Amino acid sequence: MFSSKFAKRLVAGVLAGCMLFTLAACNKSKDSSNKGGSVVVGITQEPGTFDPHTVVAAGDREIIFNIYDGLYKFSSDGSLNPALATGCDISSDCKEFTFTIRENVKFHNDKDLTVDDVVYSINRMIENDASYAATISSVDKVSDSQVKVTLNESDSEFLAKMNFGIIPADVADIAKTPIGTGPFKFKEYLVGQSVTLVKNENYWKDESLPYLDEVVFKICPDMDAGLLELQNHSIDIFPHMTKDKADMVGSGFDILSAPSNMVQIFALNNAVAPFDDIRVREAMNLALDRDELINLSMDGAGMPLVTAMSPAMGEAYDSSLVPYTYDEAAAKALLAEAGYENGFDMTITVPGNYLVHVNTAIAIADQLKKVGINATIEEVDWNKWLEDTYTGRNYQSTVICLTSDYAPMDVIDRYQSEASGNFINFANDEVDEIISKIPLTLDDNERMELYHELLGILRDNHISCYIQDPMEITVVNSELEGYEMYPMYIQDMSTVKYK
Repeated sequence: MFSSKFAKRLVAGVLAGCMLFTLAACNKSKDSSNKGGSVVVGITQEPGTFDPHTVVAAGDREIIFNIYDGLYKFSSDGSLNPALATGCDISSDCKEFTFTIRENVKFHNDKDLTVDDVVYSINRMIENDASYAATISSVDKVSDSQVKVTLNESDSEFLAKMNFGIIPADVADIAKTPIGTGPFKFKEYLVGQSVTLVKNENYWKDESLPYLDEVVFKICPDMDAGLLELQNHSIDIFPHMTKDKADMVGSGFDILSAPSNMVQIFALNNAVAPFDDIRVREAMNLALDRDELINLSMDGAGMPLVTAMSPAMGEAYDSSLVPYTYDEAAAKALLAEAGYENGFDMTITVPGNYLVHVNTAIAIADQLKKVGINATIEEVDWNKWLEDTYTGRNYQSTVICLTSDYAPMDVIDRYQSEASGNFINFANDEVDEIISKIPLTLDDNERMELYHELLGILRDNHISCYIQDPMEITVVNSELEGYEMYPMYIQDMSTVKYK
């Protein structure tokens, strides 16, 4: 998910597939100080990579959050805090950022973290991500304890970009040998079965953390299989669950919920007919009853959206934006004006392992029939969706959730015309200009006004159909405590322990 954060199933998956590898809950152990033991977390997405500098899928980020630390790292309240950096001196023009590197930190291979590792990691991120390459001018070792990052232009929100994982400079293939400084160490990945992490005994943050000896991310073919595993008590934690499934779990579990700060989008490829016509895109928005879609896909556990950002983002969101009102007659009139008075045929390509997106696509197709649009749903596996739809942009429409760090620029920079994440192929010179201004605007109020202006333009261009910010629902074994829900796609297992 986009990343992108839940309710998932594989199209060709069978329930038996998840049962071939059962981790019995009765084998867990703990001591009297609330430390130790093993916890099994249910996931429905096969990991794509463990490389923190090339990761794309939000499901992969959930796992590697526990393996790597950045210079800064987000916490469960959405705040950005020093991690492998103890702090940062920022020049008055926001072009030079001098980080002081934390001392006495060890990688999982017992080597000390050095400034050279930090310089290497930042340069490697520049090599692998075009946005970092465009932003950063140079990375310099100031001393054995400091690194200076110089930007091409002022960027008032740059610190949020420094949350990617710092890795050892001498590890040749980090994707196959994930080594970081995080609370857990990588042990093994069994394709189609599980990813196992074990406790980092030398975790720098707090000698009492993590509490658990082991965390197993168990891969299930779909949410139904995960539900059965929960009912059998062979899974302890299952995130991104739909409300109806959570209600079926039974005794012995706590049901946690919180806003997810995600954006579920019915994405329209703006470069493909008929969605290259603004009238058609507006008609699509008017033809959708978002409240009904949320009831059908999330049992009402979602917040209707107007534009590309969730209100959960705070001041950057423009609460004055007028929401779409379902209007069948107006939608038909716009379609007729665009030359589609008899409607048209279209395809919704959806990753089949995300049940909530499949259900949303089915409900969307049903609603579009009322205005003469015949939508065929094509379910594909996750890797094919990533390759063909997201990266290749070879699609008409899709349903997916876009995730972000708790930083507004991380939400909107995908709408730059040339952005790698601009998979809807939206291009607008005014939007490009505003996005380029935001990092250069040091005054907070002025920067928020630019965000508001930008969101209004995206809304007025009806660039896609934004559906909801789904409530995040996680099922947790009642014997556990300390699980924290984040406003982003993260499974932080460092604070989880047995009661």
